[in-house]
Amino acid sequence: MKAVVIRTFGAPEGLEVVDLPVPAPGPGQVRVATEAIGVGGVDAVIRRATIGGLGLKEGHLLGSEVAGVVEAVGEGVDASWKGRRVWAFTGLTGGYAERAVAAVEDVLPLPEELTPAQAVTLGGSAVVAHFALERARFAPGESVLVRGAAGSIGIAAVQLAAQGGAGAVAVTTSSSERGGRLRDLGATHVLDRAGGGGPDAPEGFDVVIDVVGGPGLPGFLDRLNPNGRYLIVGVVGGQLPADFGTPLVTGFRRSLTFATLSLDTVPGPERQAVRAAQFAEAARGGLRTAVHEVLPLTEAAAAHRAMDEGTVFGRIVLVP
Repeated sequence: MKAVVIRTFGAPEGLEVVDLPVPAPGPGQVRVATEAIGVGGVDAVIRRATIGGLGLKEGHLLGSEVAGVVEAVGEGVDASWKGRRVWAFTGLTGGYAERAVAAVEDVLPLPEELTPAQAVTLGGSAVVAHFALERARFAPGESVLVRGAAGSIGIAAVQLAAQGGAGAVAVTTSSSERGGRLRDLGATHVLDRAGGGGPDAPEGFDVVIDVVGGPGLPGFLDRLNPNGRYLIVGVVGGQLPADFGTPLVTGFRRSLTFATLSLDTVPGPERQAVRAAQFAEAARGGLRTAVHEVLPLTEAAAAHRAMDEGTVFGRIVLVP
């Protein structure tokens, strides 16, 4: 089968299309013939090697979420899964391929009205937005800032905050065109990447959901209201400066909270329950997806170049 691996960590040119054996599903696993492969921010972070401690080596097969049809099941898996349209989470590896294996507990049937491309745009991201707002104790009437709102997590966070009754939903993004699209999804104020502009925007926010991280994060900590909560769910902008927590200490009397969120700490059944509900909501049109572009699997490097250039709105989808 065709697959895409990291031959050299760093630039997108380090990705290579290779031929690999078709994987056999192990006990408790299914094999999916992929019809859509999500290209997520975590894929770019892994490819750049900006997260340490993962123990990944050259030759790593990228990809964490796919959609397609189950064509084989492993020992202990109900045979009725065969032939079903599904979304599947493959972990840190295995998605950029014509065939992918996943644990059956990480697989969900797709509603008929949801396309494979929509599924991989929503499945790995909207659930992050849901739990980020939940962990931030977001309540109706509060002001929310979504930093890096043009990605799939940010787009979901904007919609969920607006639907949850936020008093204001501000976004940071790189252009007025993107800002207009985000307003259509529920944003009330559009800021530039540095948090400027939007003269009518709130000066402070009760909740900040940050997909970006990077050296600019401390400036956004300063934008928290008293008792404000800051949730970082990604580091697509790079690692944080060593002294990023200084605003928390200097603002001690404002009782600020900073936290990270990884879905690894959310029990699997809870993730799947939320994800299934979101798939159903998207099938009804109540939760919108943004597929930026559909590219052949063999053009994975081009997809990663677009992410590095910051030109993606939503998610790029690869197809075999």
